Amino acid sequence: MNEFSLIETYFHWNSSNLVNLGIGDDCAVIDIDANYQLVTSVDTLIESVHFPSNTSASDIAYKSLAVNLSDLAAMGARAKYFTLALTLPHTNKKWLSQFATSLKSLADEFGIVLVGGDTTRGALISITINVTGVVEKNKALLRSSAQVGDFIFVSNTIGDAAYAWKQLQNNQAPSEYVINKFNRPKPQLFLGQQLSDIANACIDISDGLEQDLTHILTRSNVGASINLNDIPLINEVKTYIKKTSDWCLVLAGGDDYELCFTVPVKNMNLLKALQNKNNTKVTQIGVINDSMVLTKIGSFDKPCCSYQHF
Repeated sequence: MNEFSLIETYFHWNSSNLVNLGIGDDCAVIDIDANYQLVTSVDTLIESVHFPSNTSASDIAYKSLAVNLSDLAAMGARAKYFTLALTLPHTNKKWLSQFATSLKSLADEFGIVLVGGDTTRGALISITINVTGVVEKNKALLRSSAQVGDFIFVSNTIGDAAYAWKQLQNNQAPSEYVINKFNRPKPQLFLGQQLSDIANACIDISDGLEQDLTHILTRSNVGASINLNDIPLINEVKTYIKKTSDWCLVLAGGDDYELCFTVPVKNMNLLKALQNKNNTKVTQIGVINDSMVLTKIGSFDKPCCSYQHF
């Protein structure tokens, strides 16, 4: 049983009339008044599963909050507040000071406030953060709104973090650039907010481009084709792909925390204006169609196994 089957079977309960969108997207959407909706999401990071045991407290704190902010970005939301549940094998004042300083720095950068939480002792370090933001009513970006003919885009580059993780697993030393992409992904909150009037559908790429794009296709009842050669890659990853033909690193590696979104033809000029105004890097990688499947155009057509929570 995978993560999504588990949730659907045991935890997909009926919602109250205040819940506009519940389980199944990057965030829940809750009506709070006539003009705005709350969006909320929670993620857990566990030592030796989501980060190596020798990761610094500063990097752990940054990533723990950043991955949650990325969920808000995927909904086009503004961050408001968060809670923190922290499990530690033991207390260490130096570790806690570095963790808290890094957490506060990122929170201040995006204007999100820590309002509560819990601490407990456990065998491994575990961090659970629940983030809450707001979005104008009916303006939330959803996975379920892609339309046939939409162009598919991704922000920045894909595969950087997965390349760093692969090197770590092989006892190789990643470059400073890719290890920072792994430990300190940049939440695309501003881009998400700007896309609310441009994109039809959106998701953040956390478990791998192929799997996360497929979530959009499934929820929207559409298909898509993507061109592997159009996926934006840094030179290190390009070199790796050229040597190994291992496109699964890019398609299924995960930990990108970039946005994958679809844009109708009528809004392409708005997207170009956004790119020019804010020096935003987005790349078209494919198009939505009515095939109900994801087709990969290029010299690689093997199935990839993205990250599975169970």
